[in-house]
Amino acid sequence: MIFIPERKGQGLVEYALILVLVAVVVIVILALLGPAIGGVFSNIIRRL
Repeated sequence: MIFIPERKGQGLVEYALILVLVAVVVIVILALLGPAIGGVFSNIIRRL
């Protein structure tokens, strides 16, 4: 009997790690740029 390892689980874990990395990057960017973006929207609302 030949043992053939399954790679489905490995691929799923790799996709999950990539998704987590992208989520962390987005959270960091929003944390850094959040106040600036809020200021832009505040200026737009004030001009209306």
